[in-house]
Amino acid sequence: MLNNKLDILVLLRETNDPRPPARVTTRGAGISERGLRRVPNPSDLAALEEALHLKDTLGARVTVLAIGPERLNDTLYLAFSMGADQGIRFWEHGLEDSDASADARVLARITKILVPDLLFTGSRMMDSGDDPVPALAAAASGMPCISAVVSFTPKQEWVEAERKSDRGARQNVSAPLPCTVLFEEVRTPRYPSIEAVTQSLNVPIETWDLAHLGLPFWEIGASGAYLAAADYSTPRPDPVRVVTPDPKLPAFERILSLLSGGIKAREGKLHTFSTNDTAAALVRIFGEEGLLPESTP
Repeated sequence: MLNNKLDILVLLRETNDPRPPARVTTRGAGISERGLRRVPNPSDLAALEEALHLKDTLGARVTVLAIGPERLNDTLYLAFSMGADQGIRFWEHGLEDSDASADARVLARITKILVPDLLFTGSRMMDSGDDPVPALAAAASGMPCISAVVSFTPKQEWVEAERKSDRGARQNVSAPLPCTVLFEEVRTPRYPSIEAVTQSLNVPIETWDLAHLGLPFWEIGASGAYLAAADYSTPRPDPVRVVTPDPKLPAFERILSLLSGGIKAREGKLHTFSTNDTAAALVRIFGEEGLLPESTP
């Protein structure tokens, strides 16, 4: 039995509901958010349930953290209705277009300020798979990180966990406190009562910004990202309409014209020269382009 109460920080993230499709715009790298529904990440809720179980059995203190805009307050209210003690939401407008390294820098700084005994979150995101941010933040904070955890037992100054391994195997590992633990969806989150949901709306949420962290603005968001997102666009954004295939053409040629999507094939010319003529033509072209060194007298 632990002599001191554990201080547990639970990171809650939102994920895109896979049921409604995302609409990719015709130009640029934007994705239309019309009709897109966001829900709390299921494995994060499983990690929250694990933390609340430790609160019920060992008297641990549970703090929930969300990094994002104001709509994440609903996720924090859900955590309050389930039994969380404190809620913090961090948001800065410069966080847009960040990458895993910039997000990990923010999470590591928050962890150093709060100094929890345990950092809990889910092992993967429902819509994008593995998320490297918690592991990178743990490495930056000098904390051990255990991933894919299916069972967890805290000891006096360390923790013991069973985690998934390759090909369905299991590993029993231990790590000293403080520690970051990434949970699989093992525990089913409790269902809060209507009374608990109503009372949770009156619980205050601490709102942090960049001034609370003491980080310069160039270390977060796009300016602090190591890997910039590349622009993408749909193929053939500006198709060229052509007339209906000539019915006098053979069937095979008409089918190729229809399958081309209305894109005219590039016109080119094929020249056939002898070896000497080809070399002379290449030398002439290179000379016109200024690619040949100037001859010395």
